[in-house]
Amino acid sequence: MDSGQTGSTITKAVVSLLLVAFVIALGLGIYWSDEPDTWNVDAQASMEAQAANQQVVIGYTTTTALIDLAEILLDKPGGYMTNDILPPGVWLDNMPNWEFGVLVQVRDMSRALRKDIARSQSTSAEDPDLAQAEPQFNFDNNSFMFPSTEGEYKKGIRHLRDYRERLADSNSGHSQFFARADNLSNWLADVETRLGSLSQRLSASVGKEQLNIDLAGDSAAQRATSVPTELTVKTPFLEIDDVFYEARGSAFALVHLMKAIEKDFQDVLQKKNALVSLQQIIRELELTQQSVGSPMILNGSGFGMLANHSLVMANYISRANAAIIDLRELLAQG
Repeated sequence: MDSGQTGSTITKAVVSLLLVAFVIALGLGIYWSDEPDTWNVDAQASMEAQAANQQVVIGYTTTTALIDLAEILLDKPGGYMTNDILPPGVWLDNMPNWEFGVLVQVRDMSRALRKDIARSQSTSAEDPDLAQAEPQFNFDNNSFMFPSTEGEYKKGIRHLRDYRERLADSNSGHSQFFARADNLSNWLADVETRLGSLSQRLSASVGKEQLNIDLAGDSAAQRATSVPTELTVKTPFLEIDDVFYEARGSAFALVHLMKAIEKDFQDVLQKKNALVSLQQIIRELELTQQSVGSPMILNGSGFGMLANHSLVMANYISRANAAIIDLRELLAQG
């Protein structure tokens, strides 16, 4: 065989290997981009309690939902992808944005547990495991190694498990979960600001002119720097799907946390006649998890021929946010 034929054979082999590698990477990318299914938080908490020989006490379901959300970031197909440096993970952006949406809610709930829900009053001591768990989840979400993001989040999960174990121990008074209206309202205030921001970013997919209302309602209010009285807000085209999947991930996490709250704060919600309000919030958030019937996130104009997935998502997010505002008002009533 002459050198020309040998070179041709090698070239064909290399091309074939590259083609096979591309097809495998493409298949893995599609599989890894499939979002996890929702689950029954009440049944999952009962199953985990039975497996660990623990009691399902007040707060157990919420803590379990938080642990499961953190674990699903690491254990879903493809694992944690935000910090991937190799294909196909490095090519994907929808799932990393989904992960960030979930992570934001994990961070907010872990902070709410440490700051409010696990403390009897503002001067009481923090739970030691929760004090360790919160900063672990606030570690850089894009660190590949030394230390890795996954390793730090696993430490946070271990601290949450230790807190849950002490919580379920009826003989231990060193771990608490106070299901009070003020604690729930404080966490809902954080959720309200998150959803409000997401709603605005989603609505900016088509671009809009809006008046600056930063200082509205206070005639003596001032700002550090001057800004225009009219603003043009528009999400860059290449970031539209990023915002969509971040909102979708955030709503995914909230569906489970809200259902856990429904279980642990049931008596408070019933006393305030607010249980149905929370259930309506859950219903609106569940609608954000419908299957997307398009291979890409479309960005049609508001009343154009093509769909605008961002505006549809913004509608559900805004409705859920409005219901949260109403729920907080009910909780504030005597």
